Amino acid sequence: MSPRLRVAAIAALFLSACVSRPKEAPPVPPPVPVPAPTPAPTPTYRTAAEAGVILESPRPIDPTAAERALAAFRISCGELNRRQDRSGLTSAGQWSTNCAEASTLAPGSALAFFRDRFDWVRVGEGKAFATGYYEPEIRGSRVRAPGYEIPIYAKPASLVRCTRADGTTGRGRVHETGQCVAYFSRAEIEQGALAGETPIAWAADPIDVFFLQIQGSGRLLLPDGGVIRIGYVDQNGREYVAIGRLLRDRGILQPGKAGMKEIVAWMRSQPDGGRALMAENPSYIFFRELTGPGPLGAMGVPVTPRTSVAADPMFTPLGAPVFLDVAHDVADGLWVAQDTGGAIKGANRFDTFWGAGAYAEATAGGMSSEGRALILLPKGSAARLLSGASPYR
Repeated sequence: MSPRLRVAAIAALFLSACVSRPKEAPPVPPPVPVPAPTPAPTPTYRTAAEAGVILESPRPIDPTAAERALAAFRISCGELNRRQDRSGLTSAGQWSTNCAEASTLAPGSALAFFRDRFDWVRVGEGKAFATGYYEPEIRGSRVRAPGYEIPIYAKPASLVRCTRADGTTGRGRVHETGQCVAYFSRAEIEQGALAGETPIAWAADPIDVFFLQIQGSGRLLLPDGGVIRIGYVDQNGREYVAIGRLLRDRGILQPGKAGMKEIVAWMRSQPDGGRALMAENPSYIFFRELTGPGPLGAMGVPVTPRTSVAADPMFTPLGAPVFLDVAHDVADGLWVAQDTGGAIKGANRFDTFWGAGAYAEATAGGMSSEGRALILLPKGSAARLLSGASPYR
């Protein structure tokens, strides 16, 4: 083979090798994981004034509901004009004109009064959550007797406001060392921490007493047919823990099926009668006997079924009218903020009052509804509030 042919053959073999065995590509590095974007934190506010307001148009209201709300507004006016509005939405004396007019209105004037004499404002985003409460009727006795073994306590003298080691002031008790410490929890009280106290009455059923404390007032049906009305006087300063939420979080009860009826049924099915679950709520309520109209709300005035609502005073002036539009239509309409509650915290959080009896118990027990809320403020309030910075303007 000539040198030229030999070179050509070698070149052909070389090219053949290149075609059949291509050069390997460098390894592709694994993709660098990209972290998911962190959602912007939900803003938190200490008061309604910080959350900001938006002026909205008045909503249609039922004339009968308007008359009930006017009556409730009237009896709130004395306290409303005296107390400091912690929400920051109104200032001292700002309610006096509305209250003076309310006292002179003729029957049938309520609807126009609420429509024309108030600014209807949305606090923050206006998203509302409403629950319900009622006045339970449970079996009780003035004296301890067989079948009546569960104490209902008045406010003990040992429950005081004191300054703790960390500098904060609140409900507590003075320890034998002289230090201010947290007051006894529910579990400690039920284990006898207040054994030296004289109860104002004795009840037949611990679960009934637990829910009586959640409602904040109730009626004790006595063996002789008499009735004792009792109402909230103070609380032990411990955090309120919703046992319904605990049961949902643990998968024991499903969302939408964790109303009071379902919770009570589950508790009664337990060997200990639900005591372990009740002990997980360290909050404990103390009562006083009521002799006048009642029950009394946090303003010290009687609350009215289907008209009074509990609210957080940091976000709703106590005594102010409130308009609710929620998924559970039975709660839609005009209410008056006359009460507070340990679990009623934050903007647009409300607890509607339904009175006593089977209908009230069923309605309140099944009330857990989202929607929208508007607060009614004296005319001109919105202009003052909107002249400042508002995060939702």
